[in-house]
Order: sequence, then structure tokens, then C-alpha cells
Amino acid sequence: MYHRYLNKIALLVVAFLATITPSNAETLDVTLDDCIRIALSDNPSIIVADMEIQRVDYSKKEVLGQLFPQVNFTANYNRTLAKQTMVMMDQEFKVGTDNQHSVGFQGSLPIIVPALWKSIKLSDNQILQHIEMARSSRLSLVNQVKNAYYALLLARDSKRVIEANHQTALFTAEMFKKQFEIGVATEYDATRARVAATTLEPSILDAENSITALKLQLKVLMGMDTSIDIEPVETLDSYKTMMYENALNVDTSLVNNTNIKQLDLQTDYLKQALKVQKMSWFPTLTGNINYMWNSMSNGSPFKNFNWNPYSQASLALSWNLFSGGQRYYKQKEAEIAVREMQWQRENLTRSLSSQVETQINTMKSNLKQIESNAASVALAEKSDHIIQESFKLGVGTFLQLQDSQNALLGARLSYYQAIYNLLVSQSDLELVLGNAPLSKYGVNPETIKTQK
Repeated sequence: MYHRYLNKIALLVVAFLATITPSNAETLDVTLDDCIRIALSDNPSIIVADMEIQRVDYSKKEVLGQLFPQVNFTANYNRTLAKQTMVMMDQEFKVGTDNQHSVGFQGSLPIIVPALWKSIKLSDNQILQHIEMARSSRLSLVNQVKNAYYALLLARDSKRVIEANHQTALFTAEMFKKQFEIGVATEYDATRARVAATTLEPSILDAENSITALKLQLKVLMGMDTSIDIEPVETLDSYKTMMYENALNVDTSLVNNTNIKQLDLQTDYLKQALKVQKMSWFPTLTGNINYMWNSMSNGSPFKNFNWNPYSQASLALSWNLFSGGQRYYKQKEAEIAVREMQWQRENLTRSLSSQVETQINTMKSNLKQIESNAASVALAEKSDHIIQESFKLGVGTFLQLQDSQNALLGARLSYYQAIYNLLVSQSDLELVLGNAPLSKYGVNPETIKTQK
């Protein structure tokens, strides 16, 4: 009874502790490369893509198994319900036995199978297709992680800018309050200054909510425990030098584009399938061997066994000479499918080239926008400093001060937005070109194998 009471208390304590949220939750400082590396290792979509490669590899081995001998064990029992009757010179004779037992082994070996030989090439192509699909999944994931990370940096920098403006507004409101108390400023100016400060508070809360949501999105992409907090160690300004280099050194070749590569592999698959179809016109030769034991008896099926072995070997030649034109039309159908893929590739290349040109033009526009916004920030800071000094001397008005602070806030936010737009454009262009440096994150794009 005493032990049962202690167990109940222990269960209540454990349940209570489980509901407590730790105040010092684990925080992981990450860079963009860290996020990409973790995502490429732990994201479920990548794991599934790698498992698909392994599955198709097993499928290829299954096809190869058809080239090896097939051995079967067979057993058969027949019970005669009514024996056959033979009539000879007006006399009837019952023929046969009550029980027939048969056990043994049957083996077959494909000797000439042209269609099966070509089918092995199809399996090789399927593996290559799934390897490219796995690479495509990685490229897409890198793009998603980058865009989510850049969005998080934008939200953090925006929050920092708004908070700085909010602190300035609070200082101004406090100054007006003191001036109003000594009769230097009007109540209207003091009230307007306080309203200007409180107006920024909802924007700070919105920025905090955006940061929380973007962190959660990034952790989901990384495939990590959402209870672990992450904190980027970079800012948008950290990419200022690198983004100019990336924008000026762009390789616009589509040789690594994953859509084109997958289309080429699909075209090669159809060509191989066409060869398999052509092989159906050729004969097949199969070798067979049987080694059996037979027993025939009357009465009970469980006794009076009399086993007699026998064996035989044979060659089976099969040549389909006519099938109503099915093979001919299947071959024509496969030839048209190959030509269709060639036209699709041409159309896809044109579309992708247009996307690349559009992205490059967007990046050039973003670079100009960054330069323009940087100049605007410098002018806004200078203007705000002048107004601040004028206001301290009693020359400037509250409206001038508020306008300068709002202009500075808008200029800084636009500056960071322009950097974000350029980084996203570069990431999207990298996805189209398919030239993300996967090897940088420990992935060999040429020999992607599953390690899960």
C-alpha cells in the first residue's frame, strides 16, 4: 500500500515536470552553410530520394537475376477416383493405379534472350534518372534554405532598424515631456511625440512574430527538432562583398540544369526502350532440365511407395513470326515518343534561357537599387543629424524631426530589402543553372549514394 502511494506521487511529479518549459532552452548559432549542410543531411525529402536510388538499384539486380538459372522444386499427388476402362474382345479391363506421386527439380536457363539483354540498359538508365532526381531535390532544398535564411536575416535587420527608430522616438517623447513640464513645449507636441513612439510598437511585434515563423520554417527545412532555438550569426551586410562578386561572375551555361538533364535521361530511356522493342523480332532460346521421382500404387496413399527416377533435358526455341502487327505499331509509337522528347528539349532550353536572362536583368536592377538605397541611407542619416542638432538649438520643429526619422527608417528598410531581393535572385538563378556547390556541403553530385 505504501509503495503504491509513492508510485502515484512519483507519477504526479513527472507529469508536472513534463509541463514545465525550460527557461534556458538550447540555442544553436548557425551560418547559412551550417543550415544547408544540416538540411542536406537530415531533411526527409533527401533521405527518401536516396532510398529511391537504392530501390531502383535492387530493381536492376532483379532484372540481372533473370539471366541466371531458375531452379524449382515441385511435388504433385493425384488420386484416381474412377479408373479408365479398356475393352478388348468383349472384355473390360480397369487401367491405372489409385495413387500417383511425383517429386523433383526443374531448372531453366535463358541462352538467347535479346530483349532481356537490352532491358538491363533500361535499369541502368533508371538509376541515373533517380540519381539526377536526388540531385534535383538537393538543389531545390538548397534554394529553399537560402531563401528562408535570407528572409530571416531581413526580418532580424528590419526589427533592429525599427527598434533603433523606436528608441530614438522614445527619447524624443521623453524630451518633449520634460519640455512641456517646464513650459517650453506645447502639450500637442508632447502628445504627438508619444504617439509617434507607440505607433512603432506593433511593427516590432510583427517583426518578432515573423522571426519566430521564419525560424520554424528554416528548422523544418533543416529536419531538426523545432524545440531547439537557432540564431543566425550573419546579417545581410555580411553578404555585401560576396553578392557583388556573384553578380559579376555568372556562368549562364545550362549544362548543369537538372530539368534538361532529366529530359535527356528520359530521352535515352525511350531510345533504349525502342531497342528493346526491336529485339522482340528476334527468337529466344531457353534450356530446360528436369530430374523427377515418380511412384504409383494402389490403396493407401501413405504406403506402398515405389520410387523410380527419371530425367530429361531440352532446348526450347521461340520465335514470334506474326502478332497482328502489334510489334510494328509499338515500335512506331516508341519512335514518335523519342522525336517528341527532342522537341520538348528544344522548347525547354528556350524557356530556361529566357528565365536566365530575366534573372540576370533582375540582379542588375537590384544592384542599382542597392547603390541607390545606400546613397539614400547616407543622405537620410546626414539629414537626421542636421535636424537633431537644429532641434537641440531650438530651431527645428517636431514635424521636421519626425519626417527625418521616418525618412531614415524607410531608407534603411529599403536598403535591406534591396539586398534581400538580390540574394534571392542569385539563389533562384543558381537553381535554374543547377550549379549550386553541393560538394562544398559534403555531397558528390556525380555519385550520390544513399547512406541512410
